[in-house]
Amino acid sequence: MMILIDSGNSRIKLGTFSETAHAARLAAQAVSPDGAAIAAAPIGRRDTESAAFDNTDIAAVDAWLAALPVRPLGAIGVNVAGDKQGDAIAAAFARQGVTVRWLRAQGEAYGLTNRYAQPQQLGADRWASLVGVTAHQDFGHGPFLLACFGTATTLDTVGPDNVFEGGMILPGPALMKTSLVSGTANLPLADGAVVDFPTDTHQAIASGVAAAQAGALMRQWLAGCRHYGQPPAVFVAGGGWPEVADETRRLLAEAAAVIHCSVAPIEMLEHPVLDGLAHIAATQAAEVS
Repeated sequence: MMILIDSGNSRIKLGTFSETAHAARLAAQAVSPDGAAIAAAPIGRRDTESAAFDNTDIAAVDAWLAALPVRPLGAIGVNVAGDKQGDAIAAAFARQGVTVRWLRAQGEAYGLTNRYAQPQQLGADRWASLVGVTAHQDFGHGPFLLACFGTATTLDTVGPDNVFEGGMILPGPALMKTSLVSGTANLPLADGAVVDFPTDTHQAIASGVAAAQAGALMRQWLAGCRHYGQPPAVFVAGGGWPEVADETRRLLAEAAAVIHCSVAPIEMLEHPVLDGLAHIAATQAAEVS
């Protein structure tokens, strides 16, 4: 069993990957009743539920590791919270006799080509997420846009050739709101409805934040439509998604009507970083065996 680690700016997310359980599940799904090959469960899907902790709560990581029924063989992960945080997590794992290997973005690996001018400058969490989404598309795929609404919002586009074209970063919904509190004298931490014409400060802030997030996603979706000649599928993740979901769906539908195309249903991903790490773990295990 391998431990998967997503060390982010706000939370530490952990999962496990069992090579044995994964191989058995793939074998059971590899052939349809008529004997023809069918799509198995996407490679690298995790075999147990994940856990999430505040990124200051290293003691909770210790306790989670100590409670595992099977001692892990190792751990792989991505860390975007700085070297100090990475060292603290690695030390917690070391206390349980487990070595952590931190991954960085690569130019070309695990089926994904990274077009960043300096490939390792791409956030390791973004890279792992894109690896996972790319790997989980059965029998090829069209272009897709992955939008993650966390502490930061990231909007990344991958083509049908599995090439990551590039992406955007902006403050996440919560960070946008708190920046107004800390950067102004009179604005509150907003908790208002998203409406077309706000009539109080809470509505004004909530509507502005949702419009900014949804508008950025719509911009990248339209850029994908122009670049690929077809609308990208949209995948979303992150704790900030619920507060911008309605505005995003509305703006996408309006944009699609203007350019006379359809919008596929947006698909919510629970833990795309961990799914990507599981795919990497499965691929590495297959290369060794």
